[in-house]
Amino acid sequence: MPAERGSDLAHAQNRMTRQWSRVRAVRITTTVINMVCGLFAAVLAAHIVMVIGEANPANGVASFVRGFAAAVSLGFDDLFTPDSPKARILFNYGLAALLWLALGALITTLIRRFARRGPD
Repeated sequence: MPAERGSDLAHAQNRMTRQWSRVRAVRITTTVINMVCGLFAAVLAAHIVMVIGEANPANGVASFVRGFAAAVSLGFDDLFTPDSPKARILFNYGLAALLWLALGALITTLIRRFARRGPD
């Protein structure tokens, strides 16, 4: 009988360890996703600020941000075509930034909802 109790305790501890490992993996994964999506949104926002503030386009930082923003704009570069170039950047890149934030929130919500469940 004591051997069964020890076996049950070891099984419960093993199950708790697996559950904690799963929770930890979910937290790390969702943190990475939030950081990447937040970084992309921040770069897009920085590009918007630089364009509206008329930053020197020949500057290395402005050039890097412009290239990075173009790479993560999700194809929204020319979705809206107002006459003002500043409004064009604001609408198109602003929408892309909002979409990155929403996409990150959606993916992390789905991961938290479905990945924590596992076999008992």
